[in-house]
Amino acid sequence: MPADPSAGPPPGQVLYQREGGLVFVTLDHPGRMNAITVAMWRQLAQTFAALSADLSVRCIVVAGAGGHFAAGADIREFPRERRDRSAVQDYHRNTLAPALRAIADCPHPVVASIEGVCIGGGLEIASQCDLRIAAASARFGVPINRLGFPMAPDEMQGLLALAGRAATLELLLEGRILDAAEASARGLLTRVVPDAELAAETRKCAARILRGAPLAARINKRTLRRLERGHPLEDEEYPGFFSYADSHDHQEGVRAFLAGEEPTFSGD
Repeated sequence: MPADPSAGPPPGQVLYQREGGLVFVTLDHPGRMNAITVAMWRQLAQTFAALSADLSVRCIVVAGAGGHFAAGADIREFPRERRDRSAVQDYHRNTLAPALRAIADCPHPVVASIEGVCIGGGLEIASQCDLRIAAASARFGVPINRLGFPMAPDEMQGLLALAGRAATLELLLEGRILDAAEASARGLLTRVVPDAELAAETRKCAARILRGAPLAARINKRTLRRLERGHPLEDEEYPGFFSYADSHDHQEGVRAFLAGEEPTFSGD
């Protein structure tokens, strides 16, 4: 049966594709520059919860479909989902925050591959990733001052940790849209590449991560999160930290280096 032309574009969804230890998570909302619906926020949280529990995952790439990363939350849902004070709080604390927290808490390396617009909620998602590779023509911002509301604390946390006070206030108070060069200068991006090279550079980045030891990557992420929160390890915790010395990955890495071979890491 032919599609009903009056039905409009299909609803947004979060797509998932796996290539061995590499997983692609794609924001897909046709005709809306991947504006993120409530259903998509929930799918994102569920997807990352499942991936976090799967220790065979080595790297996750988050991208948008159709030439854009994401144009933020789907404002068309606001009259229904943010209709009063209670609903606004529920939307931000129980819909957006869990999705962002699921990305931030993921033990595996997460790379954002960014083209087109990366605005509002899209920038919040990218801020929770570990690395951000952007096409030169990508655009970044949080122009919610023109919507009459501030950034919720759970959402601001990731942007502030990434870009710092000055850049966060610039984005929020002025509502400016930055090009990739400006965003990189303010610490929002890991690197910027020509548009035509984004897919290839993302693949190269993922390949470098995949060649590394997944156990070491998980430990690095866990340690960094703790240190950035101002909680250094206590003396009695160091033996547990250095227990990686008995791991297969550590022993295999040293063995392979001395033998002039490529290591085969298992994540153990």
